[in-house]
Amino acid sequence: MPKTKLGKWAGALLAVSVVFLVALILGMKLAGLKPGTPLIITLGTCMMISAIAAFVIGVVALIRFKDRAFVVILAVVLGFFASLLSIMEVVEGIISRSTH
Repeated sequence: MPKTKLGKWAGALLAVSVVFLVALILGMKLAGLKPGTPLIITLGTCMMISAIAAFVIGVVALIRFKDRAFVVILAVVLGFFASLLSIMEVVEGIISRSTH
């Protein structure tokens, strides 16, 4: 368990991100929603925002407050991958618009 307040926030934001991911998967599989519908876009956006926020807060908890709890490290790792995915999506959009 995290010891600092920021570590607990990082863990909570990671949990929120996982809940949004599960809702996204269930919405696409069970409810039959297609990619690009407003609900799927909203769930995906909220998931990415909470994962990136968990990354930023987790990094601060790791560096500044030396909180080395497993949950904080997991939030940093998963948030880092969410940040990379977001950056790749933006770069892909820029490249596809400039080539067409």
